[in-house]
Amino acid sequence: MPELPEVEVSRLGITPHMVGQTIDKVVVRNWQLRWPVPDEVHLAQGLVINSIRRRAKYLMIDTDAGSIILHLGMSGRLRVNPTNTPLQKHDHVDVQLTNGQCLRFNDARRFGACLWLDSSEEQHALFATLGPEPLTDDFDAQRLITLSKSKQVAVKNFIMDNKVVVGVGNIYANESLFIAGIDPRRAAGKVSKKHYQALVPIIKDVLAKAIEQGGTTLKDFVQADGNPGYFAQQLMVYGRAKQPCVTCEKPIESVVIGQRNTFFCSNCQK
Repeated sequence: MPELPEVEVSRLGITPHMVGQTIDKVVVRNWQLRWPVPDEVHLAQGLVINSIRRRAKYLMIDTDAGSIILHLGMSGRLRVNPTNTPLQKHDHVDVQLTNGQCLRFNDARRFGACLWLDSSEEQHALFATLGPEPLTDDFDAQRLITLSKSKQVAVKNFIMDNKVVVGVGNIYANESLFIAGIDPRRAAGKVSKKHYQALVPIIKDVLAKAIEQGGTTLKDFVQADGNPGYFAQQLMVYGRAKQPCVTCEKPIESVVIGQRNTFFCSNCQK
């Protein structure tokens, strides 16, 4: 599924085509996605797009009346095409612009979302319990040290908890823990202060590099221009079960933690 870097790449990809443009109409072809699409999305019609922001894995298309919130779910993708481009299967929502261009939301599994945030609201209920963005100064080692005290949950699940920090999805948690030398099965409360101090800048670096490379294409994700992400070529443990570790050549192991496939080197990660 698209993770934070893929969503950020999508934001960067669509922003030049949309900010400053006027929304002609919002066309909803399927009103039942992960949650019902509210009628209020039509309030954006006739208004200028002021900005496109990201919070966690949600994108917000901002107008003076409020914001259209998009979530890509498991298989969602965004394309900017001429409005008259023939529809593809699973094209559920269009944000059509007066310049003849169109942001088209496609989602085969319909786990994504199209919602509305009224301009009078400070934030949507979905954002209320979210932790800090991982690439900001609000995410630091002291936060992990404080929140992990006495926690028996596996450290991999801990750093993937959106209440702790947003956007550290499965792929990037695996990669970051490998680089930091931390066994993903270790209880969060048993990870040393030194390891957390090393882990935070590693998470930031891994996510930043993934964004720079255009995201990680595994199955469903492509950029807004249709090009794939290339970070998959740099993965060191994710998806490499039984292949030699890039550091010690011992076979990479795989277990399931929190219903997610987890990859690690038992020799390099303690």
